[in-house]
Amino acid sequence: MVSRTPPAKGTSSSQRPIPAPPRRPRPTPPTRRPAPGCVACGAGRVDRDGYCEHCGHAQPRPRDHLEQELGGVAAVTDRGLRHHRNEDAFAVTAAALADGSPAVVAVVCDGVSSAARPDEASAAASDTANACLTRALADGTPPRQALHDAILAAGDAVTALAARDGDGPGHDPESPRHRNAPACTLVAAVAAGGRLAVGWVGDSRAYWVPDDRTAAPSRLTEDDSWAAQMVAAGLMTEAQAYADERAHAITGWLGADAYELEPHTAVFAPDRPGVVVVCTDGLWNYAESAGDMARAVPADAALRPLHAARVLVGHALDGGGHDNVTVAVLPFAVPPQGAGAA
Repeated sequence: MVSRTPPAKGTSSSQRPIPAPPRRPRPTPPTRRPAPGCVACGAGRVDRDGYCEHCGHAQPRPRDHLEQELGGVAAVTDRGLRHHRNEDAFAVTAAALADGSPAVVAVVCDGVSSAARPDEASAAASDTANACLTRALADGTPPRQALHDAILAAGDAVTALAARDGDGPGHDPESPRHRNAPACTLVAAVAAGGRLAVGWVGDSRAYWVPDDRTAAPSRLTEDDSWAAQMVAAGLMTEAQAYADERAHAITGWLGADAYELEPHTAVFAPDRPGVVVVCTDGLWNYAESAGDMARAVPADAALRPLHAARVLVGHALDGGGHDNVTVAVLPFAVPPQGAGAA
């Protein structure tokens, strides 16, 4: 048996002492980090809904500001300066028709703030309409019909949100919960085959702005609103109607309490290049007429649609930013053979 006892001090030996094994450091207990504080007061706890329990300030959400750019379209949405959350939503897609030719889709939705969960309503509507549009266009459905069907499908998606709370179809339409069901407006544009198709319900709008600013711009949609009804009925001038406090009360929307949903659709064939501006009232409240919108749109919007969308959102924020702001800019190039009026 070989002894591993080291030799005494001062003696020689060919055997080297075996070092003691190193001591393992004791594990450091995990540091308990405090929950992130409020971005406004720095101290309050944030509840599950994203509000500070101390000062009530809403914390930043992923949807507060979003941007997206594709080859032929760009969109920007922003919470604005007065609202605690962004209740708008958008979807943009580079799609294709059945023959393989390109199509561009832009969908913009505005949640109705007085209804329950307006942010969920706008997200459900924009996602559903976008998916239905791209699928229908690829299957050969004409853009105008595809828009009509997509808006109906978006309405069903918003209605389903109410059904989650036991407020679906078949309930009492006069019940308080029904009247407060999730709701939103929708406007969508499709550029394909040298034409523009637009569809909408509510007061979100689409504008046509030619690249040649000596040509007249135009508004492509008509609001489902109290003011628009008064003007259409000849009871008020446009100036009188929009000066009334009831002007922006909407008369058409998507949701369980929308008694009759009949989407508006139209087709246009511009004879020159330009851009389509698809937006919520958070923008057009600061550029209401077609001329005002054209002056707010940068001259190079067709070449830089994302830049143009950012500039338009900035225009609304500089004007006060009283509402959520969402805008999609869709450049339109006239086919080589030109196009006539639809």
